[in-house]
Amino acid sequence: MKTLSETQRLWLYTLLSFAFAVAMRLVWIYHFDGYEPFYFNGQLMINTNDGYYFAEGARDILAGFHQPNDLSPTHEAMSLLTALFAKILPFSFETILLYMPILLSSLVVIPMMFIAKRLGNLEIGFGASLLAGIAWSYYNRTMAGYYDTDMLNIVLALFTLYYLIDAFMTRRKSALLGIALSIALYMWWYNASYALSFSLFGLIVLYTLFYERRNGYFYQLLSMMMIGLIGVPIVLKLILIAALFVLFTQERFERYWLYLLGACIVIFMATGGLDPITLRLKGYVFKEAIESSGAMGLHFFSVMQTVREAGSIPFETFANRISGHTATFILSLIGYGYLVYRHRVMLLMLPLVGLGFIAMNSGLRFTIYAVVPLAFGFAFLIHEIVRFIEKRVFRALAATLLYAMALYPNITHIDSYRVPTVFNADEVRLLDRLKDKADREDYVVAWWDYGYPIRYYTDMKTLIDGGKHSGSVNFAVSYMLTHPQEVSAKLARLDVEFTERAFEKSETRTNIEAMSEAYGLSDANDFLTLLRTDMELPQKSRDVYLYLPYRMLEIYPTVASFSNLDLMSGEQKKQPFYFISRNARENGSLIELGGGVAIERATMSIRVGDQSVKMRRFAKTSYDNEMRLHKDVELIDFRGALNVIYMQNYDTFLVLDEATYNSLYVQLMVLEEYDPNLFEMVLANPHAKIYRLRI
Repeated sequence: MKTLSETQRLWLYTLLSFAFAVAMRLVWIYHFDGYEPFYFNGQLMINTNDGYYFAEGARDILAGFHQPNDLSPTHEAMSLLTALFAKILPFSFETILLYMPILLSSLVVIPMMFIAKRLGNLEIGFGASLLAGIAWSYYNRTMAGYYDTDMLNIVLALFTLYYLIDAFMTRRKSALLGIALSIALYMWWYNASYALSFSLFGLIVLYTLFYERRNGYFYQLLSMMMIGLIGVPIVLKLILIAALFVLFTQERFERYWLYLLGACIVIFMATGGLDPITLRLKGYVFKEAIESSGAMGLHFFSVMQTVREAGSIPFETFANRISGHTATFILSLIGYGYLVYRHRVMLLMLPLVGLGFIAMNSGLRFTIYAVVPLAFGFAFLIHEIVRFIEKRVFRALAATLLYAMALYPNITHIDSYRVPTVFNADEVRLLDRLKDKADREDYVVAWWDYGYPIRYYTDMKTLIDGGKHSGSVNFAVSYMLTHPQEVSAKLARLDVEFTERAFEKSETRTNIEAMSEAYGLSDANDFLTLLRTDMELPQKSRDVYLYLPYRMLEIYPTVASFSNLDLMSGEQKKQPFYFISRNARENGSLIELGGGVAIERATMSIRVGDQSVKMRRFAKTSYDNEMRLHKDVELIDFRGALNVIYMQNYDTFLVLDEATYNSLYVQLMVLEEYDPNLFEMVLANPHAKIYRLRI
């Protein structure tokens, strides 16, 4: 039998590992094929909130227009690429969104195989590609429907690493062009990639200073990397890269490399230099719970305190997300150390490992970066172990068995990881109907988690979303959702009107500060008190709608935390009492709700731990066959401190203090008890309620 050439083996391994990665990502589609609650417009919906941001941009690119100040990302690389695919491919827009992450993320195997070729061992590249392509964290952030920039983030990073490794091992001029282009494309695709690219740049600086001070090739390499990093439009960056590369390939310019390097340093510093690094460190590493802002020195709750992917994680979770199992992770770490010992050029992957290890303190999202280098480590260790087996067939069987053991926990994770779509079909149908009732210039008030999908399905504006959710903008929406109707209605009108004014005037102050000053107040707390009076409101310029989903019950305490503080001092107020139970069970005279909370039937009081608290009200809600809400509210004891709401159709109990019971969200979403002078119900089903502001 004819032996395959190295090139043939390279592409065979690449094709097989690519097919394996794609096949594993089809499992999610297989599980939910035909499941109607996850379908809209004849296709499965996506399962990541942020994806709707880029989908909105692509939709507007295809439409050829979008509204002023609607924050549609028509300039984003991902939106542009999606729109291109939608124009040239014979598939629906929804199908393209669903399948793009499957195909593009699986391309990670190509640079991995190229790197293995440079190391002279295609087999470790094949093994590493099989493992990295489906590792927990990489799969979770690139699975079917996970329409987000992660589908190419690691792919583009690895192309940069491949060209760096190629440059170190061959000193080829073409590698310089490859490095600059891959960095430029990576930054165009994902602006936050600056941190990783700059880390690689820093490594090359140190290496050059210690080992290659007299080697002009490495100064050319640094120059090309800096041009790839500069903060200018992609077209201009590509022109500069091409021009610099041409100069470096001309012998007559060889002696001017020092001047060219100086010019690149000047351009690099003039276009932002280290600013992006500072911003990323502030956001993820040096997190503050309370932020201050503006001339008034207002204090706001930091959103990073509530983002799960920016919090610390246990070691087992950390290890599983990188390698699938703690044992595999430890072996991979050992293998990576040995790989670096044998191939020093693999030290270039150290920034990826470092970013991955940041996850221990700064959030599980970073584990994705360590997947590939540790997969190489595991594959190299397996190769080194089995090479002592003399017979080729036994060597192959041993390697297959070891890889199978490493792949198994990742495959079982994929089979069990059945995440839902962002919204279900009933929620989307409600938003789709709202699009026909409202105007594109109208606003939808909702928590930031729902901002992007609301914008996508309604083509309306929102106050906050997945990108615009700092404590200063979250405060007002949090206040609206967690305070009484009259106060909330006034603030909703004010926040929308002042948001539009801020766009027109390029306002840098927070809305709360601008509103306070507009009413002649120097204390923002006085402004909040003013909302309780018969104050004069600005003239209405557009309609405002409130989107109140049932799913927000889970995060109500988080929503409340953003407005539960003194704006002037930053002091946090007493936390509201809020308890939700979906696993209540009867136990004699008690209805046990879990967590040490129970209802005492005989006395109609609430036991919280060792205390017995008087019940103020007991409310029961249910839907009839026409999906109309019925409620029965009984006053138990006017002196009681806590209220109980039993949502029969959801089999859910809520235990709430009086302030939470009277909040806009509970009154309008749970009880449909709204003031017709302030609100009008527009659309409703058991999953969500939409109201129009009447003032």
